[in-house]
Amino acid sequence: MSGAPSSGPAPDALELAALLCSRVCHDLISPVGAIVNGLEVLDDNPKPEDRDFALDLIRKSAKTASARLQFCRLAFGAAGSSGAQIDLGDAQAMTRGHIEDGKTTIAWNLPRLLAPKNRVKLLLNMMVIAQQTIPRGGVLTVDPIGEGDGLGFRVAANGLNARMPQNIADLLSSGHLTSVDAHAVQPYYTRLLAQSCGLSVKLAPEGDAVVVTAS
Repeated sequence: MSGAPSSGPAPDALELAALLCSRVCHDLISPVGAIVNGLEVLDDNPKPEDRDFALDLIRKSAKTASARLQFCRLAFGAAGSSGAQIDLGDAQAMTRGHIEDGKTTIAWNLPRLLAPKNRVKLLLNMMVIAQQTIPRGGVLTVDPIGEGDGLGFRVAANGLNARMPQNIADLLSSGHLTSVDAHAVQPYYTRLLAQSCGLSVKLAPEGDAVVVTAS
C-alpha cells in the first residue's frame, strides 16, 4: 500500500463485511491459482520431470491455501460463538503456518492460555501488520503486555530495511477518519478489534525495529 488514504466516511457494517471478504479472497487467489496451473500441466500429458514439478507445485500451493484459510477464519471470521475463548497455542500454530517461510520467523513469547476471541483476533491482525513492515523478511517477536482482563500485546518487527508505513499508522489511530478500501480494511479492522477490547493499538518505530502495540 502506498500513499495516505483520503478523508471520507467510515464504512458501514455491510461495506465492512464486503471489504473483509475481498481481503480474504485476495489472500487466497495466488495459491489457488497455482493449483489450477499445476492441474493444467498434468492435463497436457507432461514429461516426467514436468509432472513432478506440477505435483510439487500443487502440493505446496494446497498447503499454503489451507494455512491461509485457517488463519483467515480466526483473524477475520466468527471462529466460535460470541464470547468464546481461544487457546493462544492454537493461535500460534495458525500464525506460524500463515506467516513463517524461508524469510520470516516468529519468536512467540506468550503464555499458553485461553483468551477472549476478539483479543486473539486482534493479535493475529497485529501480526499481519507487523509482517508488512519487513517486506524482505526478518523476525517478528511477540510479547504480552499486562495480564488477565487487561492482557495486551507487543509485536516487534526486525528485518533488513524495516519500514514504517505512515498510512497504516494513521488507519490504526482513532483520531484519523479515512476512507477505507480493500487494501486499507485490515488495519482499520485491527483498530475496531482493539476498541472492542478496550485497548489502543499503534504502530511506531523503535530503533531499527517497527513495533505494533495494543495496550
